[in-house]
Amino acid sequence: MSASATASLFRTPRSRPPPELHPPNLTLALLEDGKGLSEAATELGLSPGQLSLWRNEHLAAGSAEALALRKAEQAEVQRLKRENKRLEEEVEILKKAAAFFARGIA
Repeated sequence: MSASATASLFRTPRSRPPPELHPPNLTLALLEDGKGLSEAATELGLSPGQLSLWRNEHLAAGSAEALALRKAEQAEVQRLKRENKRLEEEVEILKKAAAFFARGIA
């Protein structure tokens, strides 16, 4: 048997589990139920390292999503403040115009 054939016998393929077993679905649900990482990994037939990696990926993705959401909300608040200021200026102009024309009618 060649060296490459022997090496391939001991290598396990890096495949992803089906979506129902991949975070944030079942794996994180098991962790949130108070089960330890090792216990949840054993129950799923995974190594604790793999489950830990998935958990960290999920948490990092959640942090990135939260940051993006926060930035989008801040941009929206700034846009609304600018619009509010513009509308307040328009109201002042209209009040002055109404007062001017009211004096001309009376």
